[in-house]
Amino acid sequence: MSKEHPPHQNLHVPVLLEATLDSLHPIEGENYLDLTAGYGGHAERFLEVTKNFSDSVLVDRDDYAIARLSRFEQEGVRLMHTDFVSAAKALVEEGKQFDIVLADLGVSSPQLDQGERGFSFKNSGPLDMRMDRRQEVSAETLVNTLTADELIRIIRDYGEEPHGFAKRIAEAIVVNRPFTSTEELAELIKQQHRGKWTKVHPATRTFQALRIAVNQELRQVEELLPLLPRLLKNQGRVGIISFHSLEDRLVKRYFKEQIDAGLEAELQILTKKPLDGATYDVHNPRSRSSKFRAAVKK
Repeated sequence: MSKEHPPHQNLHVPVLLEATLDSLHPIEGENYLDLTAGYGGHAERFLEVTKNFSDSVLVDRDDYAIARLSRFEQEGVRLMHTDFVSAAKALVEEGKQFDIVLADLGVSSPQLDQGERGFSFKNSGPLDMRMDRRQEVSAETLVNTLTADELIRIIRDYGEEPHGFAKRIAEAIVVNRPFTSTEELAELIKQQHRGKWTKVHPATRTFQALRIAVNQELRQVEELLPLLPRLLKNQGRVGIISFHSLEDRLVKRYFKEQIDAGLEAELQILTKKPLDGATYDVHNPRSRSSKFRAAVKK
């Protein structure tokens, strides 16, 4: 990056940065696609190495992130304000291919820290949780309109909450709604927890579940994975960072399908086991639950 457009500091520490650089091994002249560019932490370092701004693309569906990424646009990088599946499909349609593709599937620290975004019960705010604030459906919509059975399914399947506790939470929500704030909902969930709890707040899994449902996160990952070979040049590398078992399970399954395909496989797996944040990024607390998997196009 030029001196005229310095990186924004203290916004977001990129997860597993050194591990992604080591595994994807950027080279000067290569083009780069970041499907979840966020605040540009990974992009900053990759583009410093590749120096290929005019043929690289940064994607994000968060308008706040897109505003922060405008510094790259001034260098000639293309920005796409949309979800990563829509971007991937558009780029495939254009016939675009890349040497390096990266997808960091986690919620960014600024999103969690901004109470008005409604992602976290630690900062009181509206029940929003939309990564793309242009969409109509928010967490408030789901909490106040879905049936108890629908809420049970979301909390159980996306929050990995035991069925009994998911049922108790869902029924309490239906009886006590409407809800408008993260604080109200978190307090109700805490009241349903009959045992002791220490480090992990009882509302943690429900909030994760609602966020996944609002942003259709798992469907996005499922639709993205088969598009990856078409986005990569020969010998192009792809890296995916996931933060919970539901996402990582989808990536792991897709990579296993590639291994099982033998000579028919389009990708060769670079990470026999995922690189985890607890081992490879010990100084970044947000990396603790992260897992990184990488592959190269044959």
